[in-house]
Amino acid sequence: MNGIRRARPWLGTIVEIGVDGMQATPAMRAIEAAFAEVAIVHRLMGFHAEDGDLARLRRARAGECVRVNARTHEVLAWSLRIAQVSAGAFDPCVATMQVARGVLPLPKSAVVPDASASWRDIELLEGERVRLRRPLWIDLGGIAKGYAVDRAIEVLCAHGATQACVNAGGDVRVCGTQAQRIDLRTADGRIHPALEIVDGAVATSCSDGAQHLHGASRDAVAGGITASVIAERCIVADALTKVVLAGGMAARTALQAFAAQAWRHDDRGGWQAFGIAA
Repeated sequence: MNGIRRARPWLGTIVEIGVDGMQATPAMRAIEAAFAEVAIVHRLMGFHAEDGDLARLRRARAGECVRVNARTHEVLAWSLRIAQVSAGAFDPCVATMQVARGVLPLPKSAVVPDASASWRDIELLEGERVRLRRPLWIDLGGIAKGYAVDRAIEVLCAHGATQACVNAGGDVRVCGTQAQRIDLRTADGRIHPALEIVDGAVATSCSDGAQHLHGASRDAVAGGITASVIAERCIVADALTKVVLAGGMAARTALQAFAAQAWRHDDRGGWQAFGIAA
């Protein structure tokens, strides 16, 4: 039985899903179901989607409760957890500044966001409800892609896959006992055949000096840096790449909290272990 691979444009990148060790018909059913799950995450949490959960939260006034999809609620919970352990280096509430900098498009919203609002102003309630203490704009672009990869793997496994891989533009998760070689693309455009993953996840992010902000200081991260993180879940690896790009003791603390490993690459030093592995 040969492996089956399919790729489609989602999440602002190309998502490739592969299954090995299954007959073609059940494998294709599993892959189609996984792509359907990725599409749901894309619609719910895309910053550009005016009918998604983030748009509904942008329209919310301070103190107003908004019911969101359980998936969005889960990603927000992970976001707040990672923000806390990283001392705010990861903050999904930098969207207002990113819009002002031209990194994100100006959304439609009658509510003026508070530019000083942070992750601490997001309150998660029972019943998939969210309450904002101050009006703010949320961008889950630094974490939702990893979550979509995790959900795709869960769907594949639920359909009987025992060896599978999902790759969403450098956010990768592998399930099964067979090692998967992962090529890493650095900020200079070069591709490095650097890792083999067994039943785990890796995410890679590059900084161009404008796209990423330090969540706590709101300063732009220095350009020319690549961060790769290995973790059990892709949602964690995805978010922690932004923390590792920011650097500092908070990044090392966050890596330790999630038993993750990280490497950073720049033109001067090449690949260097960061945090636990250092």
